[in-house]
Amino acid sequence: VQLVESGGGLVQAGGSLRLSCATSGFTFHDHAIAWFRQAPGKDREPVSAINNNGEIEYYSDSVKGRSSISSDMAKKTVYLQLRRLRPDDAAVYYCAARADMWRFSTTWRRPDQYVAWGQGTQVTVSA
Repeated sequence: VQLVESGGGLVQAGGSLRLSCATSGFTFHDHAIAWFRQAPGKDREPVSAINNNGEIEYYSDSVKGRSSISSDMAKKTVYLQLRRLRPDDAAVYYCAARADMWRFSTTWRRPDQYVAWGQGTQVTVSA
């Protein structure tokens, strides 16, 4: 099982980035994918998630209205588009996969529910 994030970088406040999570080694359409982020000295926090068939999206309040999650079944890749970035969006962004869809709508924010993680991609936002 492998998840590889990319697309991070340095962006000015107000700018946009599209993060990618390329997956391999598991049945993509049987797994939900989520994005989490972790800033220095802070806990890992949920950002967004998409269910296994790519039809239902979830967002944390911190990014709602400024982000979009999508999945490409053919490429087995999930994307996170971030817009109107703010300095407090700066963090390492991780994608994670889970196969257990039970109560996903209420548990997607829990990192312990995910069985595989990528190595992360750094997002830096300059004021």
